[in-house]
Amino acid sequence: MDGCIHRAAGPELLAECRTLGGCKTGDTKITRAYRLPCKYVIHTVGPIWNGGQYGEKEKLVSCYRTSLVLAKEHKCETVAFPLISSGIFGYPKDQALRVAVDTIGEFLMENDMMVYIVIFDRAAYQISGKLFADIAEYIDDHYVDEHTDSRRERLRRLNRLGKKSMVCEDAAPDFMAAPCAPMAMSIAGGSLDDMLDELDAGFSETLLMLIDRTGKKDSEIYKKANVDRKLFSKIRNNPDYKPSKATAIAFAIALELDLEETRDFIARAGFALSRSSKFDVIIEYFIKQKNYDVFAINEALFAFDQSLLGA
Repeated sequence: MDGCIHRAAGPELLAECRTLGGCKTGDTKITRAYRLPCKYVIHTVGPIWNGGQYGEKEKLVSCYRTSLVLAKEHKCETVAFPLISSGIFGYPKDQALRVAVDTIGEFLMENDMMVYIVIFDRAAYQISGKLFADIAEYIDDHYVDEHTDSRRERLRRLNRLGKKSMVCEDAAPDFMAAPCAPMAMSIAGGSLDDMLDELDAGFSETLLMLIDRTGKKDSEIYKKANVDRKLFSKIRNNPDYKPSKATAIAFAIALELDLEETRDFIARAGFALSRSSKFDVIIEYFIKQKNYDVFAINEALFAFDQSLLGA
């Protein structure tokens, strides 16, 4: 990575580096970026892996922490990190990633900055074998069965929804059940206009109420949701704002809602959790496990080739 940056920046970068007087492991220095499309290059020296018994973790934490402090001092709004020490220095990629995520996450709880971790290969972003197996088993139990049942079983399940949902089996195509007659737009004697006048609180209003209920600052919640301040500001200032499903669920995770609360919350943005979606089943798994670490959830979603939560 060091060689790639120097080749892209040009020989002027090396010339400035020679004036810095070196850099100790875990420390950080900064230079201009020269031919790179950014303002600065932050230089840090990561630890060489020697089995983890020689302070490697503390030194790696220092690399990220001092880099972020230096970036803040120079008023940087965005920083991109490679996975420090995970190349020729031999730091195990999964452990290096966890140190990066934890250290950066701790910094962002107190500071506003967009931070990227640039992963060279998929091996750096793999969850543990046991967790993968547990999630895979949960998906098998709650997702596969939903997609392997017969047409007759699906029709039977639809019929169990109640007498109000009458199904004409003979008239239905293979992929669905057709209603016998149009449904009237009224419930319990109320007209559609009456219902529209009595709408529940929308997503934005509900989000703010739930944040107030936690007693936490707005910044604590949107950072825990892996959502940036600008997006949160849009949601906060627009009562009719419709977030993406990933954003809505990210806030549910940050608020540590249970499964029923999550379903109600995301429904206010027009979404639902479905057993026909691997993404949804994985989210359900983590909520049932009461694991509300958005980064751990994203690692699992990535492992199963699903979209990630937050920004």
